[in-house]
Formats: sequence, C-alpha cells, structure tokens
Amino acid sequence: MTVTKMSWRPTYRSSKFRNVYGKVANREHCFDGVPITKNVHDNHFCAVNSKFLAVVTESAGGGSFIVIPVSQSGRLDSHHPKVCGHQGNVLDIKWNPFFENIIASCSEDTSVRVWEIPEGGLRRNMTEAVLELYGHSRRVGLIEWHPTSSGILFSAGYDYKILIWNLEIGEPVKMIDCHTDVILSMSFNTDGSLLATSCKDKKLRVIEPRSGRVLQQASCKNHRVNRVVFLGNMKRLLTTGVSRWNTRQIALWDQEDLSMPIVEEDIDGLSGLLFPFYDADTHMLYLAGKGDGNIRYFEITTEKPYIQYLMEFRSPAPQKGLGVMPKHGLDVAACEVFRFYKLVTLKGLIEPISMIVPRRSDTYQEDIYPMTAGTEPALSASEWLSGIDRDPVLMSLKDGYHRPNQLVFKAPVKEKKSVVVNGIDLLENVPPRTENELLRMFFRQQDELRRLKEELTTKDVRIRQLELELNNLKNVSPNNV
Repeated sequence: MTVTKMSWRPTYRSSKFRNVYGKVANREHCFDGVPITKNVHDNHFCAVNSKFLAVVTESAGGGSFIVIPVSQSGRLDSHHPKVCGHQGNVLDIKWNPFFENIIASCSEDTSVRVWEIPEGGLRRNMTEAVLELYGHSRRVGLIEWHPTSSGILFSAGYDYKILIWNLEIGEPVKMIDCHTDVILSMSFNTDGSLLATSCKDKKLRVIEPRSGRVLQQASCKNHRVNRVVFLGNMKRLLTTGVSRWNTRQIALWDQEDLSMPIVEEDIDGLSGLLFPFYDADTHMLYLAGKGDGNIRYFEITTEKPYIQYLMEFRSPAPQKGLGVMPKHGLDVAACEVFRFYKLVTLKGLIEPISMIVPRRSDTYQEDIYPMTAGTEPALSASEWLSGIDRDPVLMSLKDGYHRPNQLVFKAPVKEKKSVVVNGIDLLENVPPRTENELLRMFFRQQDELRRLKEELTTKDVRIRQLELELNNLKNVSPNNV
C-alpha cells in the first residue's frame, strides 16, 4: 500500500470545526511552582477532572503526586500536601470517571493503589490508601478505568501482564497474558467490551477483556506502533508510531480487520512520542508531541480522506505530558470543546489550553455539544464480569453540570489509624522536623490566634447589640399593651 503524504494546507470544507483555535489560559489561571517529575517514562504524569488536578512530582525516596483543586490556580505553596504512600516512583495516575474524589496510581513498587481525596483537597500528606493492590511481579506502568463499570480497574505491568481488578472485593479477577513484551498503551471502545493494546513486541491487538481472547492482531513492520486509541463507535482504531524512515506517523485501522491499515499518514521527522486524543462527540483527533509544544488537530470521517487536517496550535514551551478535562468540566458558554492541562517541566508550570469553536451567538450551541458520557456508571463490577455490556449513561451539558453525587465508593475500606497523645492526634498534627518548619508553624499559629481573637471581639460586640435590642423590645411591649 502506498503511504500518502498529508497536505498541511487547510482545506476549506463544510466542517463546523475548521476554525477551532487553541487559547492558553491567563497566567493567573495557570498552576505555577509545581515540582513536576523528571521521570522519562512515556506517560502523561497528569490527570484532571472537574474538581481536581493531580500531577506526579519529583520526590526523594518513594513516589508521590499532588492533588490541587482546579479552582485554586496560581503559585503552589512549596509545602503543599502530597499523596506519598508508594515506595517507588509513581508511573501513572487516573481519576475514576464516576467518583470524582477517587484516584488510582501505579508505581515501580509493583503496587496499584486507590486513594480517596477529601472534599476541598488535601490538608496534610496522605499515606494511607483506600486499597493497596498487589498482583504484578514487576513495576506497573499503566492503569485504565473501565469506561462504563463503576468498580473495574485495569493495570499493565512490566511482567507483560494485564490484571483486571474488581474493586468491590479488592482482588484481581482476570489476567490477560497474551503479550510478549512491555505493553505501551491500552484503550477501550465506547461500552468497554473491547480492549486495544500496543506493545513493544511491535504488535497491535484487539482483545475481548473478560476472556482474554485476542480477536485481531497486526504485526506492524512498516508502522512501528507506540500508542493506540479507539475512535468511539466508528469501529476504527488510530495508532501513532514511527515509519521505516523514522518519521512520525499515524495509521487508521478497521477494528475487525487488522491485516492492513486503511490509511497511513506521515506527520513530521521529529523524534518525540505522539500522544493521540480523540473526542467522540466532535470526531476530532488531537496529536501532541512529547518534547515539542505543538498540538495538531484533525477531523475523522467515515469516508475518504478519513483524516482531515484542520489546524495546529503552536507554542514554544515543550510539553512533558497532557491532562484532559472531562466534557462536563468544560466552559460551555465559551464554546470550549476540549481542554488540555500542559506540563512544562522546566518552568514547573501547568498551563490550561482551551480548544474553542468561534461562535457569535451567546446561546447554547447544541450542534457542538451532543449528549455525552456522564458520571453515572452504566453497570456494576459484578454485572460487567458476568458478561453484560452497556453503553455509557449519557448527559446533556445544556444546564451545566449540577448532578448531586449520591454514589458511594463501595471498595473495602480499611480502618483509619490514629495515635492520640494528650488529646492530640499525632497523625493529624505532624510535628515540625526543621527550625524553618517550626518557625513557619509558630507564625501560622500566631496568625490563627489573632484571627480567632478578632472573631471573638466581633461576636462580643454583636452579642451586646442583640442584648440591647432585646431590652428595647421588652421595654416597648408593655406600653403597647
């Protein structure tokens, strides 16, 4: 098959997304002073939802990540609390799509851990996970939540195995053992009935996850696959990789026939990994290169030319990784259709980048916001394991996102330990270790005492006023009688 070169001249066709542009947030809406990890593992090291931004950090002795409420942008306090229970570097983090306070992490210490972040964010370092999951014999490089089931988590380790965890019982329930080298990426179709993987053994696979059966397999000789992503319900896969001539490349595949790609397109001659992001609502594909600052975007169609180049967002600052805000966290009033959180390691900066469809009208743009996958699980872990598949529960973005979360995370929870001495919980009040910490704590307590005294004085004055008003009422009432 001949590889066709892509024309980078925008083709003006009847696409509502042809003028989409990237807008970097103002400096005050960026997150500054974040000690982003220097680990060279090819992951994003970042996860976002409508409440929190989580970033893997540089730390000595063990692995950690920080969790920042998305509303609290600006400069990060150097002593911001961390999630620091792992004994090795954290390699991947992912928020649960249905419980916005639940995050999973995996590490070089061979464990997968599930954490529950308190409402409003961390107030002290967190070392106790809700669940510690051990099943891999080597470090764990990837984790992925099931897209429709509330308690199913997938993990891929350097032991070449994928484990499926049922978090309702806190145990692995299935092992997928068909890979002969390190698994590079995992992607689910819309209802989670199929899993696509790319592997260092140069094979692309489509797997039935419950049975572990390989349904389709491609040996990629001309297109060395790095990352794979399912293209929603189009029955297509898209891979990013490297050609025989070491140029960066993308390839489109039919999920039911991986014998040959439908189309291959050369992108450029740079060496960094290409991260693909697909938005099933707009059929837009975003390609972001690790180590460069550009994000190219395309429209995917079911007819030729299949992949239509739209535009390119350019930035001089190189990106280490990118977090993506779920749909219900976007600014619908600004016609925002996608939002990246870009990690700029050298500056310790996290920069939100909004992809916006330019519209003149202030009304809700129904055509660019179809019903989208919401935050209600379609089925439980036990239902999915029994063989049931269901499409995601859809939600409208029209009235914003105001669904009260009545779900409760049902994982087996360990009892919280406490060490109480003279009525003070030592785990809640960690003693200072250095003179600087002692001084900082002293001044913080002085400020707190001053604030409480002022509050007390204000309340005393208010009590006196109310007492006087009460006396006046008592004096007036007999005369009225």
